[in-house]
Amino acid sequence: MTDVPPAQRSEDPITVERLVDDLQSLGLTQNTTVLVHASLSSLGWVCGGAPAVIDALQRVVTSDGTIVLPTHSPGNRDPSNMNHPPVPESWYEPVRESMLPYRPTVTPTQGMGAIAECFRSYPGVRRSSHPQHSFAAWGANAAFVTEDHALDRSLGEHSPLARVYDLDGEVLFLGTTHATNTSLHLAEYRSSLALEQTSHASAIVVDGEREWRQWEDVAFSDDDFPACGTAFERDNPSAVTTGDVGATSARLLEQRQMVNYAVEWFETNREKKL
Repeated sequence: MTDVPPAQRSEDPITVERLVDDLQSLGLTQNTTVLVHASLSSLGWVCGGAPAVIDALQRVVTSDGTIVLPTHSPGNRDPSNMNHPPVPESWYEPVRESMLPYRPTVTPTQGMGAIAECFRSYPGVRRSSHPQHSFAAWGANAAFVTEDHALDRSLGEHSPLARVYDLDGEVLFLGTTHATNTSLHLAEYRSSLALEQTSHASAIVVDGEREWRQWEDVAFSDDDFPACGTAFERDNPSAVTTGDVGATSARLLEQRQMVNYAVEWFETNREKKL
């Protein structure tokens, strides 16, 4: 990512047609399932902004395929875990009592970028039920990908990540890196590592009523994701396609092969807590 203004990174405006051509040249095809991690500002001066990127993805994948984006809302959490910025301890109970509940059609994304925020409310898009780690999907398998998203183990077997794996999907990086590669969390869960657990909490809707719900899940960490991703690309060059989309570098990766590789990589390279 760069601080150079988008217009200065584009020799020409980036149109839907240009994005379609670039995505197809990268190897994205119709009927596939693709999990997209994208940075709008990295693509250059996109004529039409985030909707242009989504339109291009839909045109390439078509409604016979499935497009998936992370639409997380991490701000809906226990106030004792709020760090950016932290809140005074005297606020904890008022926040727990008044935090608006997660609503798939209303709750905005946080830190996911303009494309994910736009995509979540696009016509025909479905969004999973997790109050912090939701994903949104459009296309033939959107319901399959987003339904039954478990509250605990939120990025594990009962998550959209595992459903993309079941569909033998791909992962697309548009101006992003393995640092935000959510599929590697699925590999963490599948590893034999004794992952540290912590308490989580959010406001949700249960039977039409707001409820403050607590659960146990992994204390998430992605510090070694870049190293894992680099190792995967080095050892599995046939599972990775690189190219340019708009004004940025892009990668298209085989998710199943990457997750399988990462399970062993984590077990080998992380200190086991026995």
